[in-house]
Amino acid sequence: MLAGKEILIVEDDPIFTQILGAFLRKEGCFVKECSNGFDGLKALREGLPDLLLSDLAMPIMTGLEFVEEVSIEYPMLPVILISGTGEMSDIAKALRFGVKDFLIKPILDIRILQSAIVSVLKEADGGLNSKTDFSQHWFKMAQNLNQPLAAELKCHLEDLLDHPGNARDLLMGLMPDQDSRQGEWKLSYYSLQSIDTNPIVLDYAWVLDGQMAFYMVDSASAGKNGTATTLMIRSFFNEYIRSENTDKKAFLHFIQRAEYAIKKSAYASPIRAMFGILDVVESRLDLLSAGLNAVIDRSGNPFLIKHNHLIGIDAANARFQSIDMSEGKVRLSLSEVGLTSFSLDIQKKNI
Repeated sequence: MLAGKEILIVEDDPIFTQILGAFLRKEGCFVKECSNGFDGLKALREGLPDLLLSDLAMPIMTGLEFVEEVSIEYPMLPVILISGTGEMSDIAKALRFGVKDFLIKPILDIRILQSAIVSVLKEADGGLNSKTDFSQHWFKMAQNLNQPLAAELKCHLEDLLDHPGNARDLLMGLMPDQDSRQGEWKLSYYSLQSIDTNPIVLDYAWVLDGQMAFYMVDSASAGKNGTATTLMIRSFFNEYIRSENTDKKAFLHFIQRAEYAIKKSAYASPIRAMFGILDVVESRLDLLSAGLNAVIDRSGNPFLIKHNHLIGIDAANARFQSIDMSEGKVRLSLSEVGLTSFSLDIQKKNI
């Protein structure tokens, strides 16, 4: 699989570069090495490799600046980030630039690196590179843990378990922009979260046919598996928003698939969540609570939406609750005592 592949290493540690280069050349790769991001960009302009391995902390140009530039100039180039611990918030930002995977130094087992490279190259060869992000790369084996990537997934999750602060930084770093607009509609969220526990995680996307889909997950509610479970839900959500069909039925199918994977995976546990899909054409917001209960305030008329079954137990059998959005404004606030302050506003801009 690696024989004949061209790989560019951008890394300022000469010893680590030598180790990586020697291993890859032994596997039959053609390897080019650069010690900083500026030289890395020059190398890319001379010819694109099959894969880029980049350090995060480098002189002249930081790894974060480098991969951002690469994502703009060469969006189809698969990138694996290599970093020391303690920089998870920067890693999360890099992942939002389309980085396919990250590895933490020291890499004690070279087979983990090999597994990551093989998997990323396989996706790129299959034409999937631009359609997947790291969460899908990690959890695509959710229904078949005998695939080679399972060892890499285990390594990642064990590292996050050993460093809960890193896990929290990763989840917080993946949060989307606080304000987003599409046509006449605006979404905003407000978050005040404790530094002592895993956060409430939100993700949203404006999809086709005048709709906006989102989910919220209380990542702390799944205990030690909270980070893995949250990232698993993210992976299925990303598949949903990249699919050709993004209607309400497809959204429910995403929830069902995520729940099935949580039930089957050794890395995931039932978790509290809420799912929503806004139809701007019909002026309707459909919400499904999976144990994450919220107060819905529509023009000063608050009411509670709740369901006791967590996703991973029986949430997919719950019914959506429809909210009339003809007045053009709604606020969703998490209602339970003990949760950090979190609210989501959806409104028309002219209201």
